Order: sequence, then structure tokens, then C-alpha cells
Amino acid sequence: MYTTQMDAAKKGIITPEMNIVAKKEYRTPEEICKLIAEGRIAICANKLHKCLDPNGVGSMLRTKINVNLGVSRDCKDYDIEMEKVLAAVDMGADAIMDLSSHGNTQPFRQKLVAQCPAMIGTVPVYDSVIHYQRDLAKLTAKDFIDVVRMHAEDGVDFVTIHSGITRKTIEQITKHKRKMNIVSRGGSLVFAWMKMTGNENPFYEYFDEILEICNKYDVTISLGDACRPGCLADASDICQIEELVRLGELTKRAWAKNVQVIVEGPGHMPLGQIEANMKLQQTICNGAPFYVLGPLVTDIAPGYDHITSAIGGAVAAMNGAAFLCYVTPAEHLALPNVDDVKQGIIASKIAAHAADIAKHIPHARDIDDRMSDARLNFDWEGQWACAIDPTTAKNIRDSRKPEIEESCSMCGKFCAVRSMNKALNGEMIDIL
Repeated sequence: MYTTQMDAAKKGIITPEMNIVAKKEYRTPEEICKLIAEGRIAICANKLHKCLDPNGVGSMLRTKINVNLGVSRDCKDYDIEMEKVLAAVDMGADAIMDLSSHGNTQPFRQKLVAQCPAMIGTVPVYDSVIHYQRDLAKLTAKDFIDVVRMHAEDGVDFVTIHSGITRKTIEQITKHKRKMNIVSRGGSLVFAWMKMTGNENPFYEYFDEILEICNKYDVTISLGDACRPGCLADASDICQIEELVRLGELTKRAWAKNVQVIVEGPGHMPLGQIEANMKLQQTICNGAPFYVLGPLVTDIAPGYDHITSAIGGAVAAMNGAAFLCYVTPAEHLALPNVDDVKQGIIASKIAAHAADIAKHIPHARDIDDRMSDARLNFDWEGQWACAIDPTTAKNIRDSRKPEIEESCSMCGKFCAVRSMNKALNGEMIDIL
């Protein structure tokens, strides 16, 4: 018998989930088992999430994509959020994080677990205030831990816990004068609670109790980076790195209790710092899967932050990040709508796929080679079959029909592929 995927792996037991992941990743179950035992792969799979299609998260596997959703006080239609969920899963999202911060969140969370085959994640600290309907300062440490337990009992596969900031962080934030302070929503709530109550971070102080909950249901802990940089000026500063060191310590404590771990990372970060940050995380956190929020490589692109995020995400994944949190055009501006979700997913998928090719993930480039064959042969249906977003590609072509069907309306008879095909076949090349 085993309690968690990590417990099974340490005992040399290959679980059904490991077999599924191995087949998807073109690896042997024994390889997957060994890497889970070492903490380098996590299979986020709550025992109560019965409709889950398991996936592995690790730098040596296909880069996975997370989609953030959830209602707020200003946008509180759960039917629209479910529409986003279905669209996200249809477009290939590997995980859905419910970040709802308004109303009765439990029915939606339970519906996600009952119907969604993707990994489900949450941030329990968001739910604490609205679940108890009490002001932040009136919540107790037990209240926070009980919400973690409730989310585990509801069947979520991973929970983001901001355990890395402590009373010492208050001094650091005050002393080092960050430009953007703390931009993590969960991190800011924990910081504010500590400041108002004078108490230690409950997610740090009672970390062992959280591990017991996670072990019971096989919930993976996503160690949240409360001090992730919210602007380029704060990237790689002492607050970020000091928290990362503490997350490395907490990772070892979790593994000792057979609880799987994902470590969250930046944030906003200049392009030139990303590789070093990925390598530093791998060293400090002993190879635990890294889950990056971007990184966004510039601060000046509201409305286009899915692009700034994809640039940083590709570099991060190429250098060891395992899990990309998508960013939509609505980042910093509004709750994303269905089209924003689509744009964010596509940008992240491009970044993840580009990184997988660079890392030589088995068979990652196969579909690119099939696309090349289809283009060489003017096989438009074959091109749609390979495209990340076939609908958009087909609509663009159909809206600007070419004179001759085999080429496109940009090149027409000047098409290089057409000319080369004809020349190599000994045919005359007609241009006029």
C-alpha cells in the first residue's frame, strides 16, 4: 500500500498514473517512478479527482501549461467561468487554477473536480476571507489551515501555499524599499495578516499540519513565491532570493513526508536574468519542478502581456522551468474573457513547444516536420491539422483568397515553394 505518488515511488511501486504519464512522455514507467521518488517530477493527482487525466510536471517532460480562472466581485458569472474552463481544456490546458475571490466558491470548485480532466489547483488563502465572511485580521491560524483541508477534501490536485514569507520578510520589505513591494495577491494577504496580528505566517508555522493534510489526499504543494518581482526593478533582489532559499528548505520537509512539491517562480524579470534564476532554483530546491508566472520581460505592454510572458516563458522552460502559468492580454487590466483566455493559452503553448524542441523532448518536433511536409506539398488540410490554432489560420487564408489555390495571396505565382517544386521537376515556371 502507499499514501501518495511519492510514497509509492520511493517503495518502487508503479502506479496507474505513472503508467499513463510514461506513455504520454515516451518514457518507461521505471524512469517516471525514479524521478518522482527524487522529487524531480510531480504527478498532481488528488485521490478524490476521479475524472483526472494524469500528467507529469518536470523539466525533462513536455512543458505543461496552467490557466488561471475564477470569479471576482466585479465579474461573478460562474457559467462564463465554466465556459472558459471547457475552452481551455479543449485548447490543451494541462491545469486549471480556480482563483475565485467572491461568493460561495465551493460548488464551482466541486464542479471542476467532478467534470474537468485537467489538474485543478487553488490558493486557499483567497478563500479564507470569503468562506468565513470575516475581515482578514479576525481570522485565526486554524481558519487558514481548515480551508486548506476543505480544498483537499473537495478534490483539488495542488494548492498554492505562501509558506516562504515570515516575520523576517516584514523587516526586509521595509528596509530594502522595493519599487512594487509584494504583488502576489496571496502573499500580500499573508503579509497584511502578520502585520495586523503580530503573529507568524500560519502557513509556515503550521507547515507540518498542512503536510499531513496533503499526504492524506495526495495533494501536491505549490510553494508560492509571495516575493516574486512585480516589475523589472525588483527582479532577483534579496527578498526574492531569500524566500527561494526558504522554499528550498520547505521542499525537503515536504519530501520527507512524501508530499510532492512544485516551486513557484518569477514574475517580472529582464530577459538576461531568466537563465540564471532557473539554474539557481534547480540548485536551491534540489531539482523540484519550477512553476513560473511568465516571466514578463518588460513592464510596458498592457494589452500584450501574453506576448511578453511567452518570450520569458520560452527562455525559462528552455532552461529548466517545467510549468508555465499563462498570461492573457487582460493581465494588469481586467478579468480575462473567453477570447483573452484563448490568446493566453495559445501564446503559452507556443512558448512551451518552442522550449520543448530546444530541450530535445522526445518527439516534440514531429509535428513541425509534418507541417513542413504539408507546406511543401500545398496540403492545406494537413497544415490545419498541425496548427496550434487551425481556426484562425484557416480564417485568415479564406478571408484573402489567392488567384491560384496552391499558393497564398501574398506571393501568388512568385511563391518560392511553387517555383522550386516546378524547377526540380523540370517544369516551366510561369509567372506572368
